[in-house]
Amino acid sequence: MMLLLTLLIICFSPGGLGQLEESQFGNDADLADFDLDIAPRRVPRQVKTMLTKETKPHIQELSIKTTIISRYAFTAVYCAMLNRHSAATEGVFQFQIPANAYVSNFTMIIGGRVYQSEVRPKEKRVKQENGKPKNKESGDASPEPEVEVFRMAASIPGRNRAIFLLTYEELLQRRLGYYEHMTSLRPLQLVSRLSLDVTIVDHSAITNLEVLPLRNGKSMAAANSAAGPNAPKIPAKLEPPVTTVIKNEKNVCKITFSPNIVQQAKITTSGVLGDFVIRYDVQRDMGIGDIQVLNGHFVHYFAPKDLPVVPKNVVFVIDTSASMLGTKIRQTKDALFTILRDLRPGDRFNIISFSNKIKVWQPNRLVEVTPLTVRDAKKFIFTLATTGGTNIDGAINTGSSLLRDYLLRPDASPNSVSLVIFLTDGRPTVGEVQSTAILGNTRSAVQEKFCIFTIGIGNDVDYRLLERMALENCGMMRRINEDADASSMLKGFYDEIGTPLLSDIRINYTEDSVQYVTQHLFTNYFNGSEIVIAGKLTNQSAESLHVLVTASNNDKSIILETDVPLRHRQIETEKHVKKATAAMAGGARVPGSAATQGLGNALGAIADDFVERVWGFLSVKEGLRSRLRSQTSKERDDHTQQATNLSVNYHFLTPLTNLVVEKPEVLADGTMAPAPTMAPPSAGEGVSTANELPGVPEEGTPQKTNGKQGGQISSMRNTIGKVERRPAKKSVTISKTSADGDPHFVVEFPLSKLTVCFNINGEPGHILRLVSDHKHSGVTVNGKLIGAPAPPGSHKQQRTYFSTITIVVDHPKRAYIEVTPKKVILDGRDRMVLPCHSTVTVDSGALSVSIVGNSNVTVAVGGNISFVILLHQYKNPAPYQRDHLGFYIGRSKGLSHNCHGLLGQFLYEEVGLAELPAQGDKKPSPILKVKDRSVPVVQKNRKIYSGTQSVDCWFARNNAAKLIDGQYEDYLMSHMFDTGNWPHGTNRV
Repeated sequence: MMLLLTLLIICFSPGGLGQLEESQFGNDADLADFDLDIAPRRVPRQVKTMLTKETKPHIQELSIKTTIISRYAFTAVYCAMLNRHSAATEGVFQFQIPANAYVSNFTMIIGGRVYQSEVRPKEKRVKQENGKPKNKESGDASPEPEVEVFRMAASIPGRNRAIFLLTYEELLQRRLGYYEHMTSLRPLQLVSRLSLDVTIVDHSAITNLEVLPLRNGKSMAAANSAAGPNAPKIPAKLEPPVTTVIKNEKNVCKITFSPNIVQQAKITTSGVLGDFVIRYDVQRDMGIGDIQVLNGHFVHYFAPKDLPVVPKNVVFVIDTSASMLGTKIRQTKDALFTILRDLRPGDRFNIISFSNKIKVWQPNRLVEVTPLTVRDAKKFIFTLATTGGTNIDGAINTGSSLLRDYLLRPDASPNSVSLVIFLTDGRPTVGEVQSTAILGNTRSAVQEKFCIFTIGIGNDVDYRLLERMALENCGMMRRINEDADASSMLKGFYDEIGTPLLSDIRINYTEDSVQYVTQHLFTNYFNGSEIVIAGKLTNQSAESLHVLVTASNNDKSIILETDVPLRHRQIETEKHVKKATAAMAGGARVPGSAATQGLGNALGAIADDFVERVWGFLSVKEGLRSRLRSQTSKERDDHTQQATNLSVNYHFLTPLTNLVVEKPEVLADGTMAPAPTMAPPSAGEGVSTANELPGVPEEGTPQKTNGKQGGQISSMRNTIGKVERRPAKKSVTISKTSADGDPHFVVEFPLSKLTVCFNINGEPGHILRLVSDHKHSGVTVNGKLIGAPAPPGSHKQQRTYFSTITIVVDHPKRAYIEVTPKKVILDGRDRMVLPCHSTVTVDSGALSVSIVGNSNVTVAVGGNISFVILLHQYKNPAPYQRDHLGFYIGRSKGLSHNCHGLLGQFLYEEVGLAELPAQGDKKPSPILKVKDRSVPVVQKNRKIYSGTQSVDCWFARNNAAKLIDGQYEDYLMSHMFDTGNWPHGTNRV
């Protein structure tokens, strides 16, 4: 059964936060040790009572780790819930994410089983019998709600626990001269271990860093507007939340917040702590801006400073219909009074109010900003009264006519910035009421001569109309919630657009050197904001990229150009990615918890592709905007398809995709049969620790994943399915006996102290028998070959690699694992499909599998047999490169002496090295003695373990003729699950 996850839109409410007075935490508080994995401490009686009376599963741990690399934020959330009751109980994981962010993965681990999410395109709406489409997008659906809530409910078995893992990504927007990152801390209960860790790494020096007090409800809006030259100021030196630790270096900043359960209760007993908000900016120089280059992609941040302000022509169009009565109109007037005070000499303005009727303060003109005109405008605003309906179409057309007529005048400044600021709290009820007609009339009235910025207040607004109106006319839309401080938010929005510095900005790059560049033409640039462009490099070997920026500033044109050294920028970007990875891997640790470290490792890995993910993020956003402002159904379909494909490729949950995850199976008695995880077994005796495979985890340690397909994180801990912990064991170690690369076979003979190697030059599609022990241990391993063109200059016509490896087990019952570079199919107790970009450990009875994301797969059969499969994946493959697999034998003690196969036949053999006597001018030549055969060999060097080690070996030519039993063709199988034995008996003589 599949469960469809949806994102709910919820507005914050400042009410209902139960607070405990400081006096409640006196010296007579009881000493209590909770069975909650927390250290003993003095816990108030009230807190203990609340916890013991809690009927829903208890959140043992909530660990949130964010890494911001050059303003692109990756956040991973780890939530562990314990069901302390004997019966199955529903656990609800709920987390609020910023509206601008995209969820990129969700994973559940319940009863020891992994439930991995998948992003799929939304199906097209199907019309119902009454002709109305299902799931019809309502007119008031907000494209930019203040916050989105990710919610998932699942049944947790009795005396067991569930782990929820969520990742999301966002590009921070610069507003009013700073970036703001918000983390919602609303677990809705007191949490035994709560930790937040934010790492900021930037190419430029980090400046003006501050951590605000936890904020809720209206205080959020107030804080948002508390910047700008004349905005209400936040009081100086506000204290950050208790336990906050800030470590700020030049380019790296770490912020941690980890209140214990008592400190949480002092803030609130409801579990609604609020939003943890970080603000900062980066040092920037005049010029072309900051360009980052990584793995064939680039991102360009452009935010010029110290430019003269461009004069603006602005018309305020204000809704005064009856629904604005009371708080809305009062707050709107307060904001306008403040905005009028901020208008500059050289600006021109006018004010329009609309309801049934439309009133213009100064008909047929825009007036200069003087003390007298500002005083008269305030009088007009003061006398505004609310009454009647809402004539949106008439108001927009009136405001547009004022601006259009002014711009035609000979004395109008040619380089001034013109804009309409339109505010309403309702839908059109007077005049034209059809959205499509209003949008068409607006386009005709604007004629691409100025921009419209729209603001909606409350819940009765057609936000889709307002956003389309803004998008089609080079503006922005802003939503003000019903209970928000409209005055401060309106003023804050004006501050964002009130200081234009440039107009008609065009950013171009070397022709034919870039492709798929995101938006690079911009109508205006406002002080305190930032323009971000990303694209792909068509020629990664090019030495430089020419960048040309043209724009207008007041009465002159500006031209900026430079040649960006690509190789140098790639090195610099790689350096600060490494800084981020190092900072995250050494992040703050919660005592007794591996989660924070694991999340840091995972984020460190997906950071390697952050520039490409910025490009994907911006491209999806741009596709959605283009879709919204499409004029024809074909345009809309084209933009929809493009944005959908990108969303699926980058595993983004967007308005065009669904996040699908299998629902845990609940038995008739309300419980689920747990399937405890099994960590990778350690190697047996006699295996050198020098052969330890890089990247194989210690038991229970979450590992890195790669962000190529969405940066999924599925870190497993050693307490899954049980409350108690088990001690960590050593890493998996493996022998040199392997089949990797072209494929190159390496066989280690420890007793003979020799290593032998050979090649198999098969054909694409051939299936090779690697290990055959079906009759005895029940284990069979087969590998399928895939072809690839040989690289230029090679003596070969083609290369072959392993594309698929299957491991079949018949004892105690039949099970199998099929591994490809992208996924692992495990068919044992249950059939599971696990993506190779995740890090998971799953036991299926006869088989257990441990995946280290985009690195390796360890398969254990019982306690004495293990195999390790390396995942070779290419981010930007050349024509001769193919994703493929490498096969290594980890532990072979459980395989019988009758084992066979290209590798299996040598597990219990001994070989000797001799020399053929010299003949004529020829030197003595080495031979291997294998059974009763003499095999000519030469000495070679082979790289193994993904190139991290080299091994000297004796190489047998001609498809290992005489070295292996029989001929190469004897090892070809009919299908991947063929378990037929070696037809000529065993390898024992």
